[in-house]
Amino acid sequence: MSRIASVLLPMPLPEAFDYAEPEGMGLELGDQVAAPLGPRLLRGVVVGLRDAVGGNRPLKLLESRLEEPPLPPGTVEFVQWAARYAVDWPGQPLAIALRGARAPKPKPVRIVELTGVHPARPTPARTKVLEAAAAGALSPPDLARAAGVGAGVVKGLIDESVLAVRLVEAVARFDPPDPVRAGAALNLSQAAAANELKAMLGGGGFNVALLDGVTGSGKTEVYLEAAAAALAARETAQVLILLPEIALTQAVIARVAERFGAEPGEWHSDVTPPARRRVWEAVATGRCRIVVGARSALFLPFGDLKLIVVDEEHDASFKQEEGFIYQARDLAVARGKIENAAVVLASATPSLESLRNAEQGRYRWLRLSARHGEARLPDISLIDLRETPPDHGRWLSPPLVKAMGETFARGEQTLLFLNRRGYAPLVLCKACGERMTAPDTDSWLVEHRYSGRLVCHLTGFSMPKPKACPHCGAHDALVSIGPGVERVEEEARSLFPQARVAVFSSDTAFDAREGRRLIEAMADGQIDILVATQAAAKGHNFPDLTLVGVVDADLGLRGGDLRAAERTYQLLAQATGRAGRKDKPGRALLQTWAPEHAVMQALAAQDRDAFVEAEMAERELAGLPPFGRLAAVVISGIDPAQLEAFAQAMAQAAPNSAGVEVYGPADAPLSLVRGRRRKRFLVRADRAVDLSAYMATWRARVKPPAAIRVAIDIDPYSFL
Repeated sequence: MSRIASVLLPMPLPEAFDYAEPEGMGLELGDQVAAPLGPRLLRGVVVGLRDAVGGNRPLKLLESRLEEPPLPPGTVEFVQWAARYAVDWPGQPLAIALRGARAPKPKPVRIVELTGVHPARPTPARTKVLEAAAAGALSPPDLARAAGVGAGVVKGLIDESVLAVRLVEAVARFDPPDPVRAGAALNLSQAAAANELKAMLGGGGFNVALLDGVTGSGKTEVYLEAAAAALAARETAQVLILLPEIALTQAVIARVAERFGAEPGEWHSDVTPPARRRVWEAVATGRCRIVVGARSALFLPFGDLKLIVVDEEHDASFKQEEGFIYQARDLAVARGKIENAAVVLASATPSLESLRNAEQGRYRWLRLSARHGEARLPDISLIDLRETPPDHGRWLSPPLVKAMGETFARGEQTLLFLNRRGYAPLVLCKACGERMTAPDTDSWLVEHRYSGRLVCHLTGFSMPKPKACPHCGAHDALVSIGPGVERVEEEARSLFPQARVAVFSSDTAFDAREGRRLIEAMADGQIDILVATQAAAKGHNFPDLTLVGVVDADLGLRGGDLRAAERTYQLLAQATGRAGRKDKPGRALLQTWAPEHAVMQALAAQDRDAFVEAEMAERELAGLPPFGRLAAVVISGIDPAQLEAFAQAMAQAAPNSAGVEVYGPADAPLSLVRGRRRKRFLVRADRAVDLSAYMATWRARVKPPAAIRVAIDIDPYSFL
């Protein structure tokens, strides 16, 4: 009997399309197929198969089954679940899952093989080449190196047809990890946590553990022991380690390789498309058993996923804000449940959501309260800028400058932390007051003095810094307002001309290789003062770093973000935790205009529990996460009148439901982006409400005009 295949296409379409399966194709769930859509042939994935019954409408035939690895059942289920949870079209997460499969294949490589023809003129060098070629196929340069001869010897044998050149498809080799290889020595606290994780894995099934350890407590070593247990349990078992920053991947990859004697697969946006395809295929076929990557690695086609680690689980970088919007930490837990795998969430400053789940017993709670070895937590002090402000035109206060001088004199390192890229966050005209903004966008242009350009960090627009004000024409009237890391670096160089000063931000560490170079230079003592954004504020170990200076501790507290206090505490605790991670004592100085703020007091007292208790009480009173749930709707359009009319129609269409409150529509704080006007709704719901279902019902009640875009964000992190 003929069958009907439901095929999901990696496009923003609301559902899978039905196609007729050609006779003898023998499709299975997860197969990749070529499906006709209009005049085009598109790659799709089979997500359903059923027998055709009489009376069905005529269906288009599938063109072919692609010679590609199929998506495993768990991946297919996860893609569909993620779409329902995020209230988005299922083709959106599928596009992420197929990103590696759709990448170009690596170029074929040339290898040489013996033909059986004997050389006309045997020589010792030629004999060495023939012996090396008999051991296995190699490229011409590799064969010459293996034989210890020049390239001309190999070429001569090719010309005589003693060796033949053949093009073969490059296949990535991933050496199998060795789970019984000796790991790092663990202290008693680490060993207890590792044993708990091993027991959790040994019991099998889905479980979640929160690995809650202070900075420098050795959380990585603990979860690598859990990875070893997962890999040892079954030869096909796979492990995924998710990281929030590309800058962290190189250090973790090195530690994984040292622990297991094999390089893991690497997955993030800086990986080249051919390399991405190699990793994707190796994961799908089970040849790659450990992957270290960014949030999108969660959508890789694991066939036997047994452990997911989310390192720095609190980090806001796990939230994808554009395209398919999702929180990777939450989806990691969901994928673990679908795959019947264990999940480890690791952090020195866990999110309130994870802490609440641990308190309620939904997650196992493993705590590491002391640093590894002889290291101790740094002393943290507040610098009240109202009493000791920086000199005019400066950004570093006298107490911080004095501490930097003492640190430099001892031959130790300083980290100056400011989570603001560029030279200055605002450029304005002192003649007319005009603020430089990006075209058709409310976002300010940030001055980057290294490149001499003004850059919009929201849209990517950039322009050379003009000589005259574009608004009034006044020459030499544009002034830089406020500090960025480039400006702080300039000040550090002027204060300490003998010191070696560097900047670590996404502008200077523009790819993983450059980030690794900066990290190694800092770790090797080649930098005296490192001025850095959050790219260097987490996960790194610098033995001689004994002073952390936070230039603007109040920066994250500004604005109306409900998570502002939580995120500021987490970021500053991580930044100050870089100091004193080896045998030298460390300290941290936080410059603040509000030393009495609860976040500053908790940091100075190093009393996380008191901060968490107060923040939890406020959230519970307001019914906000983790005691309630939030969703955001952002609608945008070019025509303000059309946008306003649709916003009001959407407000009228909101379902009435107990335990749900809808606020808006209101102009977004960034009300103009890329020429499109923006309005927002905010939805608050009780924990018992199925918020995804509510939002899906609301979306189904409205049909936006073609010029209006609607984006739904479950559990929003940005409120701009």
